[in-house]
Amino acid sequence: MNNAESRLQQACVRWVRYQYPDVVVYAIPNGGKRNAVTGAILKAEGVLPGVADLFVARACGAWHGLFIEMKTERGRQSESQKAFERAVVGEGYRYAVCRSFEDFEGVVRGYLEVRG
Repeated sequence: MNNAESRLQQACVRWVRYQYPDVVVYAIPNGGKRNAVTGAILKAEGVLPGVADLFVARACGAWHGLFIEMKTERGRQSESQKAFERAVVGEGYRYAVCRSFEDFEGVVRGYLEVRG
């Protein structure tokens, strides 16, 4: 994750934890530079390419939870990220790509307002 994406994600996590303190939201630190040994260990532990950056662990409406992929305006999903999106949507999860704080706020508010 580049610096701009990291700063955006940090701001988004701070906001959701402040606005919705009872909602569990967490990062999935799947990327980043690692040495070969650490990479092999993480792969053996179950790290999966393409997994979204954040997860909101609350069922809302027909969805079991919300995965969020953070991207800058120019950032694009990799093929493994697209495959992950298809897989989790097919299993009843909501998935969103957020490119700004406003995107994130709208997605999270819209998602959490669907109760039932």
